[in-house]
Amino acid sequence: MTSLYRLDAAAGTIAAAFDAEAGDDPWTGDYVAPGRPAPVIVSDGRSGSRRFLRPRLWGVPPPPQGDRPVTAVRNLESPFWIGTLRHAELRCLVPVTAFSYWSGAAGARRQHWFSVPSQRVFAFAGILRQGEDWPCFAIVTTEPNRLVAHHQPKVMPVILHPGDHATWLGGEWRAAVALATPFPSQSMAVGEAPPV
Repeated sequence: MTSLYRLDAAAGTIAAAFDAEAGDDPWTGDYVAPGRPAPVIVSDGRSGSRRFLRPRLWGVPPPPQGDRPVTAVRNLESPFWIGTLRHAELRCLVPVTAFSYWSGAAGARRQHWFSVPSQRVFAFAGILRQGEDWPCFAIVTTEPNRLVAHHQPKVMPVILHPGDHATWLGGEWRAAVALATPFPSQSMAVGEAPPV
């Protein structure tokens, strides 16, 4: 799973892209890594009709047998995650402008940045949990599409189509989980620098 993404847009721009209320979020654009705060889109949970931009930390508390924060949710059939996914108010959109993977042989590894050219800001599917001191989020993952698999053959974030945002935020949980599929390769781009 990626451990770095960029969100190169100000809070007002992000909120407008997702028809959300920005409130007083001070985000001006930056990179996001595990343990760092970033804005996510949450909803009122029932209809998903009212959306809000809220700061959350990347990395949710681990399961009982774990010892490190969980940044990526892989097994959506696990009882640990089903309980969360059944509650629409615990799902979120994670705004992104590009995400990174490293690939290549040792000593010649290169960083690759993936984006969705048709969407200046796009969204990963995310889940929310309460941390010890701060609300936090993790990113839902799926099998990689052909483009991502060329650089990272195990997993990629679930990128949601704009028309699926409402289902992820407020839909019945089985319909939401059905969205966890690879984003089409032909709708993505990759380069060695994040897009500007």
